[in-house]
Amino acid sequence: MLDHMTFRVSDIAASKTLYEQALSPLGYRLAYDGVHDGQRVLGFGVQTAEGLKIDTWLVNQKEPVTTACHLCWRADSTSQVDAFYKAALAAGGRCNGAPGLRAHYHPNYYGAFVLDLDGNNIEAVCHTAEAETVASAH
Repeated sequence: MLDHMTFRVSDIAASKTLYEQALSPLGYRLAYDGVHDGQRVLGFGVQTAEGLKIDTWLVNQKEPVTTACHLCWRADSTSQVDAFYKAALAAGGRCNGAPGLRAHYHPNYYGAFVLDLDGNNIEAVCHTAEAETVASAH
């Protein structure tokens, strides 16, 4: 199981806005904003039964930045996927795949893809039967 991930970003202020807004519908919040080894670091986390779990870290580092990675967060509903997508675009992300059913992955795979400010492909996905039902209604 993945514990955490760290990504180097070129513009920490803009990335903070994008990730804060995009991850909020998934239950995430900015849980850490500090300095480590002379670099500003942001930590985004979600409340779990064990307490706050910070698993997404951004480090302000002009060169080299992390690029061309695919990051995916699990959503509890298709409406969370939709909200993730809208919030990410509003915060400066670029569409890399609008919300929708992607049955070629599996029958209930409902996801949305956005390119972040450094070119990483960020995604929210819902794997429930609700995804197939929502897709059938459209």
